[in-house]
Amino acid sequence: MFSWYTTSSQGEKRTFWACFLGWALDALDVQLLGLAIPALIVALGISKGEAGVLGSATLFAGAFGGWIAGAFSDRFGRVKTLQIMIIWFAVSTFACAFAQNYTQLLALKTLQGFGFGGEWATGAVLMAEVIRPENRGKALGWVQSGWAVGWGGAVILSTLIFHYVPKDVAWRFFFGIGLLPALLVLYVRRGIPEPVRPEGSTAAKTASAFADLFAIFKPEVLRATLIGALFGVGAHGGYAALTTFLPTFLRLQRHLSVIKSGEYLAVIIIAFFIGCITSGTFSDFLGRRLNVAFFAVACIATVLIYVFAPLTNTQMLFLGFPLGFFSAGIPASMAALFSELYPAGMRGTGIGFCYNFGRVIAAGFPALVGYGSQKYGLGASIGINATLAYSLVLVAVLFLPESARKPFATQMATSNA
Repeated sequence: MFSWYTTSSQGEKRTFWACFLGWALDALDVQLLGLAIPALIVALGISKGEAGVLGSATLFAGAFGGWIAGAFSDRFGRVKTLQIMIIWFAVSTFACAFAQNYTQLLALKTLQGFGFGGEWATGAVLMAEVIRPENRGKALGWVQSGWAVGWGGAVILSTLIFHYVPKDVAWRFFFGIGLLPALLVLYVRRGIPEPVRPEGSTAAKTASAFADLFAIFKPEVLRATLIGALFGVGAHGGYAALTTFLPTFLRLQRHLSVIKSGEYLAVIIIAFFIGCITSGTFSDFLGRRLNVAFFAVACIATVLIYVFAPLTNTQMLFLGFPLGFFSAGIPASMAALFSELYPAGMRGTGIGFCYNFGRVIAAGFPALVGYGSQKYGLGASIGINATLAYSLVLVAVLFLPESARKPFATQMATSNA
C-alpha cells in the first residue's frame, strides 16, 4: 500500500509529508471540540443543542473558507494561499482558549472553521496536482489518514488533560495547544514547490478567466458541480452526525468514564486510519464509483447496528473497528475524485466548493442530532441522521463519471521536481 511512495520524486514526497502533517494537526485542533463538549456544557452552562451549534458554526464557516481559498489558490497559487490559511486557523484556534462566554466561543469557532475549510481545499488540490495520476487515490488516501493521527492525538491529550487539569478550565488547555502544531506545519510547508502550469497550456490561458467563485457554475462543468455538492453534503453530514456527539454518547448514554471512552475511541480511530489507506488503494484499483458505493453501504449498516442494537460494552468495543474503518472510506476518496472533475484553472475553486458546500448543509447535522436527542435519545438521533446523510452519497454515485487515473497538465511540470 505504500510502494507508490518509494518511486515518488522528492517534490512529491515533500508535498505528501507537508499535507499529511498539516491534515493531522488540523484534525487535532478540530476534534478537540467533540471531546470538550461534556466540559463545555458544565463550564458555560449550555445545552446539548447549543453545543451542537458550535460544531455546526465551524462546518458552516468552513464551507465558505474552502470555496474562497480554493478560488484564491487558482489565482494566486496553492502554496501561498495554504500558508495564509494555516496562520488564520492557528490564531483563531488559540483565541478560543480565551472565550469568556458562549457567544464569544461561537464567534471564534466560526473564524476557526473558515481557516480549516480553506486549509483543506488548498492542500488537497496541491497534492492532487503534484502526485502522479496512477498514485493519486493512494496518496490522497494516506493524506486523509493523517486525520486519524490528529484525532488520536486529541483523544490522548484530552484523557491526560481531564485527568490532571480541573474540568472547568481543561477545555481552555485544549484550544490553547492548537497554536504550536500549526506553526510547525507552516515552517514545513515553506519548502514545498508551487505546481507550475506549462507555458502556453490551456490551463495557463484559462487560469485568470476561471479563477473566480462562480466559474464552476458555467454550463460545461455545472453537472459536475451539482453532483459533487450532493456528494459533499452526504459525506460531511454522515461524518458530522456520527463523530460530533460520539464521545458524549459513550460517556452520558453508555456511562463510560473518560479513560474508558478513550479506549473505545482509540479502536475507532485506528480503524479510521486503516480505512483511509484501504479506500485510497481500492479507489485506484477498482475505480472511484465502486469504491465509494461499497463504503457508503457499509457505513449505513454499521452505524445502525452500533446505535440501535442491544450491544454490551464489550461488543461495542469490537464493533468500533468496522465503524471507524467504513466511515473513513468516503472522505478518503473525496480529494482525488473532486480534483478530477475540473480543469486546472478552476480546480481549486471546484474542490473548495464541492467539498465545503457539503459543510453548509452538514453544518445542520450536529444541531439536528443535539436537538433530536431530546426527543428520541442521543443514540437514535445519531443513527437516523447519519443514515440519511450516507444515503445521499449513494445517490450522487449514480451520476458520477469514472475518473480514476485522469492525467493533469500540471503533472508534466511537477513529476520530476
